[in-house]
Amino acid sequence: MRIRVDSSNLDCFSLEYPSKEEKKGMLFNIQRFSIHDGPGIRTTVFMKGCPLKCQWCCNPESLDINQEIMVHNIKCVHCGKCKEICPEDAVISIDGNRRIDFSKCTSCMECVKVCPTKTIECIGTYLSDDEVVKEVKRDFLFYQNSGGGMTISGGEPLLQWEFTQSILKACKEEGLHTVLDTCGYASWEVTEEVLKYVDLVLFDVKHTDRELHLKGTGVSNTLILQNLERIASQIRTWIRFPVIPGFNDSQKNIKEVAYLASRYEVEKVSLLPYHEFGKSKYEKLGRDYLFQCTDKISEKYLEEIRMVFGEKGVNVTLND
Repeated sequence: MRIRVDSSNLDCFSLEYPSKEEKKGMLFNIQRFSIHDGPGIRTTVFMKGCPLKCQWCCNPESLDINQEIMVHNIKCVHCGKCKEICPEDAVISIDGNRRIDFSKCTSCMECVKVCPTKTIECIGTYLSDDEVVKEVKRDFLFYQNSGGGMTISGGEPLLQWEFTQSILKACKEEGLHTVLDTCGYASWEVTEEVLKYVDLVLFDVKHTDRELHLKGTGVSNTLILQNLERIASQIRTWIRFPVIPGFNDSQKNIKEVAYLASRYEVEKVSLLPYHEFGKSKYEKLGRDYLFQCTDKISEKYLEEIRMVFGEKGVNVTLND
């Protein structure tokens, strides 16, 4: 099943379920023993699909809400089984090396089924809310001892808001601490419903300038900043600020983010310095890495950023 999502529809997305028992959502990972997605030891549930298209995104497999293939050519043994079975003739050979013509690929997953070395991977799994909660509960004792719990992230979890709400509600009923990690691009009606079962929000702030935000992420930040104000006034909130060279690392923007953090009295701001760890994934997914960056954020400049926030009385941490 292919799903089309219009990011301008802020009622967001939910699957059509034949019955309540068959309710499922699209995930791309469940990460246990996470220590960077909220307090304590946590299990982070990563929902697939995002209305933003940040050029520097380090998890490009999270952007499309549909299942897709990721190809690891370096481990291919050139058996030819994928080429034989592909109904679209999307598997080609160049100089003896396997390549995928992604313009033809329909993500039917036939090649995934026959690959003996698992070098063609299916990204995206339908799971029920019961299956997700069962997995989360495996580490219940670690949550109790560390003050941790479950974090739901993405992608953007509010894109599949009904499924997200169901997971959060079930975790709260189990006595677990819950965290929502969001970009904030969703209608307030949806957001407010989900927040009923959330203890802490990790809120991404990319840029305070509307036009630059639109250029870098594909959407305006007007709704995002409105939701930040609303959320911070109602619930414990941390701001996550990715520091992207040449995009949002100007003194002007940093001071404006610090002002927002101080004005809304968020508990802290976490700085997330730009890196290229996810760059290799783009080719494996048949995409181009569009963000051009030659600079790196120095330790000295990170300290200067800390001082800007400190002057506003805002607590700052790094990479959490």
